[in-house]
Amino acid sequence: MKLDIVNLQAGKAGEVELNEAIFGLEPRADILHRVVRWQRAKAQAGTHKVKTRSETSYSTKKIYRQKGTGGARHGDRNAPIFRKGGVYKGPTPRSHAHDLPKKVRALGLRMALSAKMGAGKLMVLDTTDMAEAKTAILAKAAKELGWKKALIIDGAEVGDNFARAARNLDGVDVLPSIGANVYDILRRDTLVITRAGLEALEARLA
Repeated sequence: MKLDIVNLQAGKAGEVELNEAIFGLEPRADILHRVVRWQRAKAQAGTHKVKTRSETSYSTKKIYRQKGTGGARHGDRNAPIFRKGGVYKGPTPRSHAHDLPKKVRALGLRMALSAKMGAGKLMVLDTTDMAEAKTAILAKAAKELGWKKALIIDGAEVGDNFARAARNLDGVDVLPSIGANVYDILRRDTLVITRAGLEALEARLA
């Protein structure tokens, strides 16, 4: 499975042989769904909190005597049935994260890469090296290469000039290879991987 390599001037810079075990799989929606759900659950803050009966700011005095009033029996105004009272069994801070086997996570990433390859939305970029950190230069290159909503995956580190130039570019995200994940790959239309990023991903997933 071969793919052309392009450069930032929208020219051809050779071709590369892609690993079938990483870019040639048949994507499964259930696997991708499980991995994305795991990612989003892990990222959820879980800081939601309500006040219980013991935490609301009100008097703890019994509002009226137990018997003889003709009304229902009540304690203080902090009871959940009263306005401004505590909440019964409301949300409390907790982690939403759940376990997912490493093999399933790796399979999901391979399938996400394969999905982009199968849809013709994968590009291999020669390098992200730029002489200066100019957003205008990168915006022009992105327009020529057809990047509207793109994720760019570089090697171990993203070039400083490229990262700074892409910072203000709408619709373009840049990640090092270690940050490659299913959610970000699927949410962008085009996936761009550099030579260095390709080597790092193949070493990680092969």
